[in-house]
Amino acid sequence: MKITFLLHNAYAIGGTVRSTLNLAGALAARHEVEIVSVFRTAEKPLLGVSGRVPLVPLVDERPDAPTFDGGHPLMARPSDVVPPTEVLARRYTALADERLLRFLGETDADVVVATRPALVVFLAEHGSRRYLRIGQEHLSYDNHVPGVREAQNAAIGRLDAFVTVSAQDAADHRERLPGLKTRITGIANAAPRPKAEPSDVQAPLVVAAGRLMPVKRYDLLIEAFSRVVAVRPEWRLRIYGQGPERARLRAAVDGLRLNDHVFLMGPHSTMETEWAKASVAAVSSEWESFGMTILEAMHAGVPVVATDCPHGPGEIITDGSDGLLVPPGDPDAFAAGLLKLIEDVDQRRTMGRSARTTAQRFAPRWIADEYEQLIGELREARTSTTARVTRRVRRALGTLLPLSSRPRRTEAPPATSPVADGRPRALRPKGGCTTDSTGGVRIAVNPSGVSGESLALVLRHRHGDDEVRVPLERPLDTKSAWTAHLAHRRLALAEGRWDLHVERAEDGARRRLKAGLVEQRGLLSATPAASAPGKPFAWWIPYATKDGYLALRTFRRSGHAEATALRTYDGTLALEGTLYGAVLDKDAALLGVSRDGRAHDFETPATPTGERTFQSRVTSLPRPTDTDKPLWDLFLRPAEAAEPIRVGRIIGDIVDRKTTDKYPNTALNTTTGDSTEARFFFTITNDLAISAP
Repeated sequence: MKITFLLHNAYAIGGTVRSTLNLAGALAARHEVEIVSVFRTAEKPLLGVSGRVPLVPLVDERPDAPTFDGGHPLMARPSDVVPPTEVLARRYTALADERLLRFLGETDADVVVATRPALVVFLAEHGSRRYLRIGQEHLSYDNHVPGVREAQNAAIGRLDAFVTVSAQDAADHRERLPGLKTRITGIANAAPRPKAEPSDVQAPLVVAAGRLMPVKRYDLLIEAFSRVVAVRPEWRLRIYGQGPERARLRAAVDGLRLNDHVFLMGPHSTMETEWAKASVAAVSSEWESFGMTILEAMHAGVPVVATDCPHGPGEIITDGSDGLLVPPGDPDAFAAGLLKLIEDVDQRRTMGRSARTTAQRFAPRWIADEYEQLIGELREARTSTTARVTRRVRRALGTLLPLSSRPRRTEAPPATSPVADGRPRALRPKGGCTTDSTGGVRIAVNPSGVSGESLALVLRHRHGDDEVRVPLERPLDTKSAWTAHLAHRRLALAEGRWDLHVERAEDGARRRLKAGLVEQRGLLSATPAASAPGKPFAWWIPYATKDGYLALRTFRRSGHAEATALRTYDGTLALEGTLYGAVLDKDAALLGVSRDGRAHDFETPATPTGERTFQSRVTSLPRPTDTDKPLWDLFLRPAEAAEPIRVGRIIGDIVDRKTTDKYPNTALNTTTGDSTEARFFFTITNDLAISAP
């Protein structure tokens, strides 16, 4: 049987994309499955697609691609099919209409599944009875704008089935659409078991993820977390995702002065590694159609605190067993739920274990079984109807008519050898990594992407000629990974970014290492390998590059002052930090070194608060007259005669602080008697500076 899924954009990150790819991969184990993406916005999908599932784009929106459709004359005309109130209606043009219509008319699929209202309307109006037509609802009945709601309601009656992702939403549709013969049923989204190690629920970290939209109520979550911080200031909240609410959420963080506690992380394509860092997950939505993030967190062994909103959370979470349900719209109740788990690590562990058990109910193979059962029942019903009609026609004509049908495919086609121009494709090594409590990095290279008897991992400095070779340990069997352990005690890597390659000893052939899972959880509890006076400070952070390769960002300095807390008050920028690689003296000072010349430098006391900890305040700034945006890089001078040491934020798992650690402006006095707006910011080297625009 051939099953085709219609997606708006399979190259993006989102719950519908993720759940569709999960389901398609599971069904591909027994059927021929393809995904048709109306739009293509990237060279490769950001989320993983099974190698058994071909991806077919219709309209190429990549300006630099040779197949770019931007100049096509039909791109200037709006769609004649998609409701104009559809949130993505402007993306659907006459060209999208033409290519969708051609696909629906020519496909040899047995089943076509549409995954959003625009595609449901297309399938209902222009699909064929040659195949089963199934629509999916990834929102819920009450959460479409009126024009879209009416268009989809009208379309449902022309489908063979309509599937919601919650049982309650299926009931809502049946109640609101009485008399429809179309089968309306609820089948949950599929969530696979992650490959990353589960969380140990030890880090003081709450994680939330999803598109930054008003319905997600991240504003409420931020408000609730301000109450958490008042009780447990060591805890942090990370919110992953992108969307139109980002600026408003940033303003909320700034307004509550939570900049050291709440971080807007942006989108992340492999959230399983981020859930594994969390000890508690948060879902603050005012409604959820299902709750993929709930399942993803549960799979990682992380208990979820969720609002008991329609429809998803209550159908997944058993309150008090594998998570907590709290009243929607109540920041105090949400804060109480978070604190209940934050203050009880044993309860977190118990609930986390139960959560992993609960998540197994939504394994892709079980959800695929439900779809197979639905499709089988629909085909049987259609066959019965066709047989009855045929018997009536035979009786009316008094003759026997030959029956014919297309041959059915019940198994996926055998995989073919990857070839290019008749020659075997060159192997591309791929590997993942984990980090440990010493800050070391363990690399594991998949055996399927390498060949040879002796291999080495080659680290090459991106902005120099430095290379470091580490032997890869040969596995005991052909199915296990080649491994290497990068340890601080054995390697002294210069500061910068290092690209990783696999080299074959026999002929020196070298290929850059593609990134698998990059598991950084160990860095949350790791401490710098060497911090005694006279010994260099070193820190490594593995990461995946934008084009999907494994890389290492390294820091190596004779001394380092880690900015552990940055606070903005009226008229004050306050800094707390920890010193590594030097001795802190009572005469320590914080230095601001102007990028415009020493005439504009400043100095303020840095008061020791412990053997290696200090605090400092900046209440006034020099006012240069020769620049529109003066900048000061910050240094700590640990003693009166000591060399200044750069202040930054290096320790942890975040590669680029410039994008995540943001701080608001405050008014500071200047040496000329007026005032200026100033703020902390991190440079591209994760060092701390002050800007006064």
